[in-house]
Amino acid sequence: MRIDIITVLPGLLEGPFSHSILQRAKDKGLLEVHLHDLRAFGLGKHQQVDDTQFGGGAGMVMMIEPIDKCISQLKSERDYDEIIYMTPDATVLNQKMANNLSLKKNLIVLCGHYKGVDQRVRDKIITMEISIGDFVLSGGELAAAVLVDSIGRLLPGVLNDATSALFDSFQDNLLSYPVYTRPSAYKGEEVPDILLSGHQANIEKWRQEKAILRTKEIRPDLLD
Repeated sequence: MRIDIITVLPGLLEGPFSHSILQRAKDKGLLEVHLHDLRAFGLGKHQQVDDTQFGGGAGMVMMIEPIDKCISQLKSERDYDEIIYMTPDATVLNQKMANNLSLKKNLIVLCGHYKGVDQRVRDKIITMEISIGDFVLSGGELAAAVLVDSIGRLLPGVLNDATSALFDSFQDNLLSYPVYTRPSAYKGEEVPDILLSGHQANIEKWRQEKAILRTKEIRPDLLD
């Protein structure tokens, strides 16, 4: 999979993709992440990428021309399955979306900034808009990092245990069951006996029951 990220702050994204699971995915040749500085497509000697709003109002708006030039160049080199805009006023990312996107081959991710992008970008260029929650960040870079991480870990061969991602929270609309490791007893707190029983069928039944109970208590909306 290849993901091209368009941003005005490429340095902000260098760290998240240079460690842990995403670095492993890159080392294995399973994931390519390319950062593109939008200012390279900016206008004039100052490489301008934003301007004031028509009609007045606080906050600068990212201009359509630099964005269109950057995306047009990328599209001239390969076909893209989705052109994604990270913005708080969009559909909130969930596991099903991450699963679906992990099956794609090439993605473009545009990081919003300032007051957002010229609406014509959203109307004519963007094919998918994603939010990571009902709150506002300084820019879309951290949101893009969250998106790429949620997708990258699902690529076949990335995780050491190929089945691990199948049992994450939200894969079956349930939160994950409680997990424990050694020691089995610590300061009077003991691991549930069922997990030490060696009876796998009973363990799986216990895990399912705990997942349902935890979901009812914390995220009952998932059960609707």
